[in-house]
Amino acid sequence: MYRYDEFDAALVRERIAEFSDQVGRRVSGALSEDEFKPLRLMNGVYLQLHAYMLRVAVPYGVMSSRQLRALAHIARTYDKGYGHFTTRTNIQYNWPALTDLPAILRDLADVEMHAIQTSGNCIRNVTTDVFAGCADDEIEDPRPWCEIIRQWSTFHPEFSFLPRKFKIAVIGAEKDRAAIRTHDVGLQIVRGADGGTAFRVFVGGGQGRLPHIAQEIGPAIPASNLLAYLTAILRAWNLLGRRDNIHKARIKILVASLGLEAFREEVDRHYATLRQEALAIPEAEAQRIKAYFAPPPFATLDRKSDVFDQAALKSRDFARFARNNIRRHKQTGYASVIISLKPRGGVPGDITAAQMDGVADLAERYGFDEVRAAYEQNLVLPHVRLDDTPEIWNRLVELGLATPNADLVTDIIACPGLDYCSLANARSIPVAQALSERLADPDYQEKIGPLRVNMSGCINACGHHHVGHIGVLGVDRKGEEYYQITIGGSPDENAALGQIVGRSLASEEVAPAMQRVLDRYLEIRLDGESFIEAVRRTGVEPFKDAIYGGVDALA
Repeated sequence: MYRYDEFDAALVRERIAEFSDQVGRRVSGALSEDEFKPLRLMNGVYLQLHAYMLRVAVPYGVMSSRQLRALAHIARTYDKGYGHFTTRTNIQYNWPALTDLPAILRDLADVEMHAIQTSGNCIRNVTTDVFAGCADDEIEDPRPWCEIIRQWSTFHPEFSFLPRKFKIAVIGAEKDRAAIRTHDVGLQIVRGADGGTAFRVFVGGGQGRLPHIAQEIGPAIPASNLLAYLTAILRAWNLLGRRDNIHKARIKILVASLGLEAFREEVDRHYATLRQEALAIPEAEAQRIKAYFAPPPFATLDRKSDVFDQAALKSRDFARFARNNIRRHKQTGYASVIISLKPRGGVPGDITAAQMDGVADLAERYGFDEVRAAYEQNLVLPHVRLDDTPEIWNRLVELGLATPNADLVTDIIACPGLDYCSLANARSIPVAQALSERLADPDYQEKIGPLRVNMSGCINACGHHHVGHIGVLGVDRKGEEYYQITIGGSPDENAALGQIVGRSLASEEVAPAMQRVLDRYLEIRLDGESFIEAVRRTGVEPFKDAIYGGVDALA
């Protein structure tokens, strides 16, 4: 795990001192809210419907138990006793007092955390595969490259005031577990012509009002030139991107309007110059950062665990948890455990201070002092012995965190919606809760199999509804909340945007309609066919008919 150096520590403390003065001036009235807005956004502070919200960075999703306990302390001391994990692996606090924010930032700095790059028109917190360093299909651990990008992008003077926010995700395997094609830039580690590390580069992805799937712009950029190529992309966009219309300022709009080839020519023009400048990543520096992410001191264990097998035979509940929430590890005798933050009737992504403390204890005792936040708004213990998984499960049961639904239909991704967000048109949380209750039967969930449901409370798509196998978008119709259904989206290596199937539904209609869709899938699926595979085979018509009963009334 990366540790702050003197530069990290200094810049974070300097930013806190600066922001403390800005908060004082806002409280005194010397700064208006309009004047304060760009200053607070640079420090992860939003003004929502009822209060300020603080978004804390968790770079590439990795935390120590000490850091997670600090997050619990903040929830308990300065908020209402809980936090909310997001799809960018950050954590949000919805109720901090403005006057407490400097103290919160100081507490974060004490454990090498901050709120920089979580808001504003900058390069946002870099995300990656939650199983990085654990998965047996990866070419190389992507986390060191995420850290290199973080160091390069933090307070980069050329990219401090971009046309809009800019999001980067990095993966180290062909299997995409970080939704890189939904990002402004997505990076996939590949082998270059010389056999060395290189990056397949995708550009122009994004969701929101005008969603786009990113396109490949570079098939194998050498690792040493990664920062030069990223700089070329950002420079091309920074110079040519629109600043007159917030809805058309993202790089996806520029790539779509110019066309990929014309944009590639512009990037290559900058890249030709930048490769000659001092932007090459020194091999010694790359190795220094990689050393922070060396594997933990694994024990030599047998592949088979009698403790695990006996526990699965003894307890049907543990066996179900093992099937759904325990993942294979590349190290023999170890596993990764997914801690679902989607209990029956719960708020997706929410976790209490006591639960955070409990997970921190598990990470410290069983998991080499490491816990990760996932794109799916869950937590993961990445490295645990198979022998220890029954005891971990027992403790998760006590904490209320043992829901065995990872990657199943109630593992819902959802934004906070109109319960908190001033941009939202509709509530996401009650609809997600209703669906969670209706589909709670674990046997039914396992019968359905892997299925991704995503919900957003407005077109900004913070719940990534465009790429849900089933997407739910809250819309406003003359002051009333309705929900638009999309089917067929996917965030992975076969990324696709879902198709709107018909008229929007009232909130109470969503969960029953969703169950009809799932029942129709069970009727028409072929042996071994997942939901998304069935949609790709049949199209959306069978599912549209299930929702509307043959009535074609488009919104």
